[in-house]
Amino acid sequence: MLKRLTPFLGPALALILLAAAGWALSAQLEGHSLQEILETLASETERDLLLAFGLTAVNFAVLAGYDILALRYIGHPLPHIKAAFASFAGNAFSNTIGLSTLAGSSVRYRLYTAWGLTPGEIAKIVVFTTLTLWLGLFSIGGIVFTLRPLPLPDWITLPFHTTRPLGFILLLPPAIYLLAASRKEPTWRIGKYELLLPEFRSALLQVTVASLDWALAAAVLYALLPPWANVNFPLVLGAFLLGQIAGLVSQVPGGLGVFESCLIFLLTPRIPAPTLFAALVAYRLVYYAAPLAVASALLGIRETIAAKNTLRRVLGFLGDWVPVVAPRLLAVMTFLAGVLLLFSGATPTVHSRLEWLRHVLPLGVLEASHFMGSLAGLGLLILARGLHKRLDAAYYVTAVVLFMGIIASLLKGLDYEEAFLLTVLLLTLLPCHKFFYRKASLLSEGFTIGWIAAIVLALGSTLYLGWLAYGDATLSRDLWWEFAFEVEASRFLRATVGILVAVVFLAGLRLMRSARPRYAPASEGDLQTVRALVRRSPDTFAHLALLRDKSFLVSQDRTGFLMYAVAGRSWVCMGDPVGPPAARAELAWRFREMVDLYAGWTAFYQAGKANLPLYLDLGLAIVKIGEEARVNLQEFSLAGQARKGLRYTRNMIEKEGCVFELAPAEAVLDLLPELRAVSDAWLASKHAREKKFSLGFFDEQYLSACAVALVRREGRIVAFANLWECDGREELSVDLMRYAPDAPTSVMEYLYIMLMLWGREQGFQWFNLGMAPFSGLERHFLAPTWTRLGGLLYSYGGTLYNFQGLRRFKDKFDPVWESKYLACPGGTVPPRVLANIATLVSGGMSGVIVK
Repeated sequence: MLKRLTPFLGPALALILLAAAGWALSAQLEGHSLQEILETLASETERDLLLAFGLTAVNFAVLAGYDILALRYIGHPLPHIKAAFASFAGNAFSNTIGLSTLAGSSVRYRLYTAWGLTPGEIAKIVVFTTLTLWLGLFSIGGIVFTLRPLPLPDWITLPFHTTRPLGFILLLPPAIYLLAASRKEPTWRIGKYELLLPEFRSALLQVTVASLDWALAAAVLYALLPPWANVNFPLVLGAFLLGQIAGLVSQVPGGLGVFESCLIFLLTPRIPAPTLFAALVAYRLVYYAAPLAVASALLGIRETIAAKNTLRRVLGFLGDWVPVVAPRLLAVMTFLAGVLLLFSGATPTVHSRLEWLRHVLPLGVLEASHFMGSLAGLGLLILARGLHKRLDAAYYVTAVVLFMGIIASLLKGLDYEEAFLLTVLLLTLLPCHKFFYRKASLLSEGFTIGWIAAIVLALGSTLYLGWLAYGDATLSRDLWWEFAFEVEASRFLRATVGILVAVVFLAGLRLMRSARPRYAPASEGDLQTVRALVRRSPDTFAHLALLRDKSFLVSQDRTGFLMYAVAGRSWVCMGDPVGPPAARAELAWRFREMVDLYAGWTAFYQAGKANLPLYLDLGLAIVKIGEEARVNLQEFSLAGQARKGLRYTRNMIEKEGCVFELAPAEAVLDLLPELRAVSDAWLASKHAREKKFSLGFFDEQYLSACAVALVRREGRIVAFANLWECDGREELSVDLMRYAPDAPTSVMEYLYIMLMLWGREQGFQWFNLGMAPFSGLERHFLAPTWTRLGGLLYSYGGTLYNFQGLRRFKDKFDPVWESKYLACPGGTVPPRVLANIATLVSGGMSGVIVK
């Protein structure tokens, strides 16, 4: 039990001594007013203060000797200026804060480690300086108490009545220390501890410097005493040393209270208590507070200079996070400002201010200001959402509404406190324009449930507060038309109706509808660059850029591009950016920034796994949406038992008189009328309409840009597919596939077979069969929700689309399956993005419904 309480005994004793010192001080100063003490403090002459500051400076110069001797003791000398700085800073903190071993040591540790000293060396310096401090106190205290003893107070029960016996006791430790150093003993054992003694000369310097330090510290206090005080310096020095011993032993920070109590007991009635207490307060300011302020400033300057890189990192960190935090913080503050205006309009004005306004303002101005202030409060509640979404329009309108709120606060009731808070918010908002960069309109962002609940709560609280303030009078019909300075309930009633009308009006405008994005069509230069990059791309999906249904973003060095379209809030990039890795990264970030400018959703549709780290860096979530089939053409053939079915299909189609033919791009123009007839017949037989975005559609300019694979029967085209080829022969694929209603069954399978055989002969590496939607999605109960829903749709969605049949058809060619993903914001956004993509692919919502 005693061991558990031991750690608390020191602090408890310090608190007891502090309380006792406070009681003693109050007892000594009883009967004297604070005004008397302050007047005495103000009577200090400039001469006394200058002398005290001068002695303090000399004292701290002498204190530098502590550290200079300590550095010589450990054999690691530093320039005297550094030792003096460490001594000044360490002593300024330890004198004021107390706990010198902790406060001064911490400062010394910070400085000396920066100058190359090891922790062990610093520990020796701390021990040496602490020992020097006590040696000086014992030495000069012993001399003074022996030669000029002080009488002890009667209430102290000791076997002696003066300090002379105490002086002899205090002289023993320094004498023993000097004797041991003079005998040149290398170590001095004190119990289980060993102390490596310095040379006698250094030990004598320790005692001398420390004794001079204590004498100068007492001289500062002596200089602050009034000239008429009936005391001499030896008396003040003795009382000062006794008070310092009591303060150090108590471990009360700075000896506060304990030191003062001892001096007041010892020096009154020679000096009146108020006069002595005022001098002690001045001493605290001159000897403790002033050096601490200077040391803090010097340390701050040094740390700033020494921590340039750290400061840069901090500023960089703030630069990264302020744009994120500032809009949200300003949004919260704006919302609270709106609540403040609403609550102010619902409660009575201070009567004296209203009476003053009666003599300076017309009633109409008061009425209009009150109504305008309440509407401004509602406006700030709504605008807070726009600030949260970083809308530039919200920034400008909020600034105007805050200014209106400031004017209304002053005119409706001289609410200068309210106006001050709104002014602070306005001044905080104005320099932050760069954080509100999105060009969407104020009506482009919908309210979340949380925002709606917060606004409803604010309005409901306003109504309840008004009812509490004015009671049932708010329901009186007469108040509608009553206009008078003293009838504030009528103003609240009219403002409430105005707020409700404004809410209904804004709801009628379908708040926060998305703004139409403002982007320019691709220039002819960009189109030429895109066409060249499509030919050089190793991925055939890049040919979708040849369709005229997308916009483009071209990299700065014109080595890459991405194609995108906008539906609702979704800005959808088709596939991955095309180009080298550096260009892809640049394009992805630029696209993300452009979408963010319009408060949209960034999406990459049918993204490959190679670029997933980039999309994660963009802050997007990854959702698997299916798998893409690719056939290795160098290993493809019709030989073997596994390809028996493919051989049968080819032979059967050719027995029906069909032949395979490849028409080059320059010959396609003449074939277009016949191709259109096949396409129209196919659409009619399928009761389908043209798809877009991720699939090709019949466009003469698009088809004329590529070679076309044909199947003829008796010279007539019965099936065709336009061909996507890469200049590097990395990949081959087809896009628009159509066949006539009277074409042989499996004619498209035959077309694939012949294209793969032709591609292998031409040296192509892969044939891309396209994606099987929702294929390969996990249905495990621990899988993400959207993944499980996609898996269910793949398994049971045959009535909507033959997902499994498409997978089985592509499996005939023994392909390699690669996962494809949707990268977009997480949460509930992915299904909405997929819905927007469906409208892009189907050419509108009607296309999604009617096929």
